[in-house]
Parts: sequence; C-alpha cells; structure tokens
Amino acid sequence: MNILKTLKIPAAVGALLLSASLLAGCGGVSEAQFAELNALRDEVRSLESEANSLKDERAQLESQIQEMNRKLAECNKQKEETKANLEKLPQ
Repeated sequence: MNILKTLKIPAAVGALLLSASLLAGCGGVSEAQFAELNALRDEVRSLESEANSLKDERAQLESQIQEMNRKLAECNKQKEETKANLEKLPQ
C-alpha cells in the first residue's frame, strides 16, 4: 500500500507538469509559422495559376490538332477524288 502512495504523488506531479507544458505550448501560432503559411498560400496560388495557364494552352493545342486533322481529311478526300478521276481518263 505504501508503494501506491509513493507512486501516486510523483505521477500526479508528472501529470500536472505535462498538462501545464501542453497548455503553454498551445498558446498560438508564431510569426514564423504565419510567414510560412503565407508563403505556402502564395505558392499554391502561383501553382494554380500555372495549372490554369497550361490548361488553356492544352485547349488551344487540341483545337489546332482538330483543325489540322480536318484539313488532312479534306486533302485525303481530294486525293481520292483525283485518283478516281485519273483512272477514268482514257489512255
């Protein structure tokens, strides 16, 4: 029984010190942490802007590819028509 009493006091003191240090550590956010947070926010904005710019560029490139494919299909159609007309000519 004496062992429990002797362990209760140091355990209670330890718990009290631990809770006091936790409360003191939760005092808020430091200036350095605010600066880091702001820097990260700026980086996120920059990356989002770059991503949007790249999406716009991709859309333009896809549009150009579609236009080139349309022209290629038209050229192939004309090629086939010309080939068919050449075959019809008497020799």
